[in-house]
Amino acid sequence: MTGFAKPVVNELVEVNGGAVRMTCVSMGNPHCVVYVPDTAGLNLPVLGGAMEHSKWFPEGVNTEFIQILDETHLKMRVWERGSGETMACGTGACAAVVASVLNGHCKKDTDVDVLLLGGTLTIRYTGDTVLMTGNAVEVFTGTVEV
Repeated sequence: MTGFAKPVVNELVEVNGGAVRMTCVSMGNPHCVVYVPDTAGLNLPVLGGAMEHSKWFPEGVNTEFIQILDETHLKMRVWERGSGETMACGTGACAAVVASVLNGHCKKDTDVDVLLLGGTLTIRYTGDTVLMTGNAVEVFTGTVEV
């Protein structure tokens, strides 16, 4: 990430002609969490692509768009760098909860359910450790011809 003093928490930025507030965290890979009033109405290819290729992330970034339902439930859509929208992202769900604790939306050391298109993950951020619980589910099978 470039252009900001770290840490980046609730930073107002202009993206694609509009303003969003972002919080950036690392889960071993870069994540940018953006809070939105409703995840269903997002034009994710436009906004997610704009974040991935913005000047602040020269190597790209995974962006989580979060709708806060209450302090123990978040709804999330994710744009993964190099892949586009995906049905779920474990590190993204972890990043969403860490960012939500940093922003005061969720409490430390409390289970938070993150509702994704591919299912629900339960995340607990203790302040030192991030714990994730959820199911691994096969969503696609196929054959590749070479």
